[in-house]
Amino acid sequence: MDDFARQGSDLVIDGRMIGHGHMPYVIAELSANHNGRIDAALELIAAAKSAGADAIKLQTYRPDTITLDSDRPEFMISGGLWDGRRLFDLYEEAHTPWEWHKELFDTARAHEITMFSSPFDNSAVDLLEDLGAPAYKIASFEAVDIALIRYVASTGKPMIISTGMADADEIGEAIDAARAGGCRELAILHCVSAYPAPPADYNLRTIPDMIKRFGVVAGLSDHTIDNTTAIASVAMGARIIEKHFTLDRKGGGPDDSFSLEPGELAQLCSGVRTAWDALGEVDYGRKSSESGNVVFRRSLYAAKDIAKGETISAENMRSVRPGYGLAPKHYDELIGRVAARDIKFAEPIEWSCLDPL
Repeated sequence: MDDFARQGSDLVIDGRMIGHGHMPYVIAELSANHNGRIDAALELIAAAKSAGADAIKLQTYRPDTITLDSDRPEFMISGGLWDGRRLFDLYEEAHTPWEWHKELFDTARAHEITMFSSPFDNSAVDLLEDLGAPAYKIASFEAVDIALIRYVASTGKPMIISTGMADADEIGEAIDAARAGGCRELAILHCVSAYPAPPADYNLRTIPDMIKRFGVVAGLSDHTIDNTTAIASVAMGARIIEKHFTLDRKGGGPDDSFSLEPGELAQLCSGVRTAWDALGEVDYGRKSSESGNVVFRRSLYAAKDIAKGETISAENMRSVRPGYGLAPKHYDELIGRVAARDIKFAEPIEWSCLDPL
């Protein structure tokens, strides 16, 4: 199919093949969009399945496993969506309680949608292993945590690494760590770690370069507001699409404002698959959908009555629609030929109409 997608090995998550030759894999990122309510998290699982997503993803951490409970200036957020918040307080609000995880995984299985998570420390990996997580995602901010990547790799499960803020060397180091740790099924996601991110920052032409440079399946973690960037990425070789997902963008949670609502997620799933179908193969042949319209192409017709023995000329023959006569490419060689019989106005010109040379 697409040449740049021939690089890298496919991976399999929960029985679903991902990579070259396979429909893009759509991940609905639940993140903090439960807003502290397990019923909202359960509703999001059902909504993601209904929208057509392949998977729904959690983030597994506690505030004390991702940051320190400190008031020092460097632990305060300055600017952006969460301006003025303490890191510890933000993560306290945003985290998915660990005691919810089993019910969430059980519910996802009941809805027949794949669930996995981004762990942020080794204890999160251990919890997810106990729950039978089929894969792992390394968040962009953790792509430089080589020890965590190695620990995740040691599970032997497929791994997806987001690359927001990472330069080419850091991406290479993360991939090397995953491989050294035992990961055999690996993908990376092009990402811009801004919330929301402007489409112009995405530079989607990076995706085929990533595939060629690193030899892995690539995709997109998209933080733009709408679906245009994600759908366009399919044409650039993205085979995994991840978007944040919420029940209500005005819900007031930390991630709600840059997340898709259920109807928009359904549009994303449909749009991504339409884009994939449209890529197809290199094919110059006539398509089945065109067959009924072939008759409306141009061909050569008598523009007036032509008597037997009369010379064919520009005055009595024209290239017009429909296409039942000789192809227009024969126009020049027919000029000056002699009619073998009477040819009526609007009759298609055929070889049988002409005297043999």
